[in-house]
Amino acid sequence: MMSFTTLSNRIFVESILAYHKDDHVDTPIRNPYPLKSIEYYLYLKNWIDTVQWHLEDIIRDPNINPVEALAIKRRIDKSNQDRTDLVELIDSYFLDRYQAVEPLSHATINTESPAWAIDRLSILALKIYHMQQQVERDDIDAAHRDQCQAKLDILLEQQRDLSTAIDQLLADIEAGRKYMKVYRQMKMYNDPNLNPVLYGKR
Repeated sequence: MMSFTTLSNRIFVESILAYHKDDHVDTPIRNPYPLKSIEYYLYLKNWIDTVQWHLEDIIRDPNINPVEALAIKRRIDKSNQDRTDLVELIDSYFLDRYQAVEPLSHATINTESPAWAIDRLSILALKIYHMQQQVERDDIDAAHRDQCQAKLDILLEQQRDLSTAIDQLLADIEAGRKYMKVYRQMKMYNDPNLNPVLYGKR
């Protein structure tokens, strides 16, 4: 049976490759998975991350028009909120999946929920893709290529380690050795009732 991270990593690569066919932040998503399936959410999660990755590149252009920069900043803010909402949705999937598991008396809690670890795995897939692009550039010298290859090797090792850790966490939750407890992010800056700059203008 395929591990959860094997499935996740495969879908992340699929999303990244699909985005880079057009390589444009306004490319419409064509999610190939059934609506509301975990595969659908994993694909959507990585697509959001991929678009935001490129928005972060664009906004760092030193010659960017300030009006355009502000519009992109607003778009990144919304993307961050969408990303957080989706991570919490994926955690809800795990809460439902393991709701019947009775934690053992010595069960412990993890430092982060499964979905936030998967969030890091999605970002790692993007780092690996773009570092591989750097290694394959034909306009760089050998020293730069070697530096990028060394970084790529570390990223790949990190991906293997994180994948192993996530699968172990899920196995521990399923066996009752760990238990899930999800704290919602409760972001304040987007809430007109909690951000003083927003509610102060009423």
